[in-house]
Amino acid sequence: MVTNPNVRALVIVLATAGGAGYAPIASGTVGSLVALPLVPWIARMRDESWALGLALVVGIAGVAIWVAGRAEEIFGGKDHSRIVIDEVAGMATAALFAPATWTAAALVFVTFRVFDLVAGAYAGILTRVILEVL
Repeated sequence: MVTNPNVRALVIVLATAGGAGYAPIASGTVGSLVALPLVPWIARMRDESWALGLALVVGIAGVAIWVAGRAEEIFGGKDHSRIVIDEVAGMATAALFAPATWTAAALVFVTFRVFDLVAGAYAGILTRVILEVL
């Protein structure tokens, strides 16, 4: 449980990607938009040093995992719609493989959102198949 008010505030700011998670509709898409500028930046860092790019993404993912867990306690529920830091981590991960251009960043955004929907469909179908077998 997050009891320190400063840590609580930091968790909320990070988990909601600076408030993007409070968007009334499509908060995940808004969170991805907030992460958009990270794509060319991380790609440039990766171009300078693969290790640096990887370290940035691993750091973002590590923070996202910790923050999301604390935010679930605060917001009361697993994968609460306000928690969009996973979208930031996903966009950052995609940046490891994209060119360091704004065109590539825009395409990463579009494909990331499409794959997010497809992943949801695959997860639902696979869950149904597994439950049918069990």
